[in-house]
Amino acid sequence: MFKGLGNLGDMAGMMKKAQQMQSEMADMQENLKNISVVGESGAGLVKATATAKGELTALDIDPTIFNPDEKEVVEDLILAAIKDAQAKAQQRSHDEMQKVTEGLGLPADFKLPF
Repeated sequence: MFKGLGNLGDMAGMMKKAQQMQSEMADMQENLKNISVVGESGAGLVKATATAKGELTALDIDPTIFNPDEKEVVEDLILAAIKDAQAKAQQRSHDEMQKVTEGLGLPADFKLPF
């Protein structure tokens, strides 16, 4: 169509790909709500479950760690499990995003503003 512009000359094709990506991104964002990840601390004594969007949905604490003298330890384990779940949620979200962007020929480390 426009010589000398390379692949930029196919504006209709680019627009179609952009619309497809937008639709896939919306689907992916919705699916992230249904994907669960589990973060752990204390060798599994504390487990935090979150969606891939980072929303905490459950907390499981082994009752053997409840010792009044170790209150700070329990609090630290809870925070560590939550942070682990959030990190896993962020990684899972990133992985799902890469699946969407692979078809566009973008570099693997390309970051979108989402």
